[in-house]
Amino acid sequence: MSQAQAYERFKALHERPQAFIMPNAWDAVSAALLVREGFEALGSTSAAIAYALGRQDGLHAVSRDEAITNAMLLGAASGLPINGDLEDGFGPDPDDCVATVETAIAAGLAGLGIEDTTADPSNPIHGFEQAVARIAAAAKAANGRILLTARADNFIKGMPDLDDTIRRLAAFAEAGADVLYAPGLPTIEAIEAVVKAVAPRPVNVLMGPSSGLVPLSQLSAIGVKRVSLGGTLQRRALDGLVDAARALKDGQLSGATAKLGHGELAALFPA
Repeated sequence: MSQAQAYERFKALHERPQAFIMPNAWDAVSAALLVREGFEALGSTSAAIAYALGRQDGLHAVSRDEAITNAMLLGAASGLPINGDLEDGFGPDPDDCVATVETAIAAGLAGLGIEDTTADPSNPIHGFEQAVARIAAAAKAANGRILLTARADNFIKGMPDLDDTIRRLAAFAEAGADVLYAPGLPTIEAIEAVVKAVAPRPVNVLMGPSSGLVPLSQLSAIGVKRVSLGGTLQRRALDGLVDAARALKDGQLSGATAKLGHGELAALFPA
């Protein structure tokens, strides 16, 4: 599948009447298992990449090339359109975002996300004008070749201001972003307010309201188009590792048994 074909397939998913789930994989086997289970597109996840490498997320500890190489691996293992979680575009300036868009297209990605974060914990969010300028430059570079998701991170950076989040997302939409995203929205009402503010552009949500998850059908009913999971699936897998380790520490060898067999995993990757 060419990059242009991947983009068109990914874009079409957002044009359906109902929401779809885009799970986030982190390595070849997680991607291969997710396509086996019937998902139609995958995202990468900056948190999972960073933790797999023993680094911190969101502090430029993972490079642009490393992040995009991981996204390429997911595409090669799954054959699906891949949306790259590319953090803040790997630099503060609009030109950094342009370079990230161009690299993502060259790597075959179907979509990418760029945040309004700074990688500076003392000042975690770009000012409004700078944030919009960065997305405008990224959108101009994307130019209908890759699906650009613009993300406002107020709620997960200790600045839970819904009005500012909506102001940013609406401006990102006006600047040319294809999909809008604000992780950590607290309620279904807040999500619905975002959907209405940026309509008709599609909205991605992270799992659902932080106050409590709701069925996909409820998110779909208020106009959400895409649901991503961030690093949740990796953490879910690590839950199993921790449970097994604790059983083994107690001398219970049965704690290391697995439902997935060696042969089943090997069959995912024909020689």
